[in-house]
Amino acid sequence: MVLWIILSMISCDRSHETDTVRPKADKPPAYGDILVRGDIGDASNLIPLLASDSASHAVGGMVFNGLVKYDKDMNIIGDLAESWEISANGLVITFHLRKGVQWHDGKPFTSADVLYTYQVTTDPKTPTAYAGDFMKVRKAEALDDFTFRVTYDKPFAPALISWGAAILPRHLLAGKDITQSPLSRHPVGTGPYKFKEWVAGQKIVLVSNENYFEGRPYLDGRVTRIIPDTATMFLELRAQNIGMMGLTPLQYTRQTENNLFRKNFNKYRYLSFAYTYLGYNLKNPLFSDKRVRQAISYAIKKDEIVSGVLLGLGKPATGPYKPGTWAYNDKVKTYAYDPARARELLKQAGFADQNGDGMLEKGGKPFEFEILTNQGNETRQKCAEIIQRQLAEVGIKAKIRILEWSAFVTDFINKRRFDAVILGWTIPPDPDAYDVWHSSKTAPEELNFVSYGNPEADEMLEKGRSTFNQTERKKYYDRFQEILAEDQPYTFLYVPDDLIMISNRIRGVEPAPVGIGHNVIKWYVPKDEQKYTMTR
Repeated sequence: MVLWIILSMISCDRSHETDTVRPKADKPPAYGDILVRGDIGDASNLIPLLASDSASHAVGGMVFNGLVKYDKDMNIIGDLAESWEISANGLVITFHLRKGVQWHDGKPFTSADVLYTYQVTTDPKTPTAYAGDFMKVRKAEALDDFTFRVTYDKPFAPALISWGAAILPRHLLAGKDITQSPLSRHPVGTGPYKFKEWVAGQKIVLVSNENYFEGRPYLDGRVTRIIPDTATMFLELRAQNIGMMGLTPLQYTRQTENNLFRKNFNKYRYLSFAYTYLGYNLKNPLFSDKRVRQAISYAIKKDEIVSGVLLGLGKPATGPYKPGTWAYNDKVKTYAYDPARARELLKQAGFADQNGDGMLEKGGKPFEFEILTNQGNETRQKCAEIIQRQLAEVGIKAKIRILEWSAFVTDFINKRRFDAVILGWTIPPDPDAYDVWHSSKTAPEELNFVSYGNPEADEMLEKGRSTFNQTERKKYYDRFQEILAEDQPYTFLYVPDDLIMISNRIRGVEPAPVGIGHNVIKWYVPKDEQKYTMTR
């Protein structure tokens, strides 16, 4: 999950062609210049093990490496591991690590770092959402400085890619409380970029790693500017003060169709590896009855959201997998807009308009709740407004509250202080969704923050990750999606198109199934077009 959060920041699917790319005449690669990208949210923690937000992982993905990663065609290849062997029964993986890799402080990388990462991840005192995969390991061994072996009790389908998790520096963390480590704000990794500066709420600055084992990145630096408002960020893009941002549908379809943007930028459009949802706090008695959740889903007109908010740049969602992928079940129960059915289900659940004001009550209490979403995401805010209006039509009063991103995550999501939220998840290539949906993953700061639990769903998740046979796995994940469709712990709203704009000074961007971020060390600005200098 962590690895895919990182990759999906700038992912791309060839099922959609790159929309508007006007390549300039080829010029040779050159070292220098800086990519300045905009982000609506600040990071929360730059130790990937402790972070669950995309802003933190976008930075962490430049600073850290795993043992493996996805190549541009979504095949698993080596990263810090140059090769590996898997036993015939699939229970033992032996990794052969790269030699000569250095941490950003100059210390050598060895198997001791990998073993430490495993140990701290599985330590009950470590508040991480990502221990589940490593808990499947029966024994982890550093056989020598450059050989690491793990043994599993049972087949575990995501075993290999689970080692794409960020490897942490033992020499800086061992014997210390990782939650109090200065690395959370000053990380030290092995990745293509080294941490330089973090000004909270303003910017995070990375500088290229001249000793990177895959070669020095052409761009000398990457700066993430935190701009919570997309309209303000767009003005910065227009002024060419930033060189990369994700566009809103309105910005993509109308506001960038002019000579200034055509001359200076390239646009990319593709169905994202992500979905947006309305998630319910299932500890709230209002949402304990699945008929209520089903009613809300019937009351929401997804097609209006896709056409009116996304301007057609996306698809309605039916579950947690991307349409067109092997795990996606296109036969699950769907919730076409049906306000009459919504009212009937609410009546069955005991809600009625008891005082004639048009709004529903139960036991004298009105059906009223608050929808939280994050500041800076105009699409989600518009979506919330449509949902608010449509729920009012069936007698439900929904209030909307917009929160700054880091406060939203740390003070509300992690502490379960919400009624309902509009948020999104990235969709990894492997369909193992255990960390998000299994009933054992509901502790504070874990990812099943809606507190969903269904014994059969748990069983399907467990079986789906316990076999390597894709046909067998699909059977389990198809049933899992049917259960979610019936229970509606989320109202699955839409799968948006990703809409990315990048300055055409940046060359070397290569769209591929895994995304445009797979070759960032090869992105460059020709010497005669460079405009920024990075001080080290």
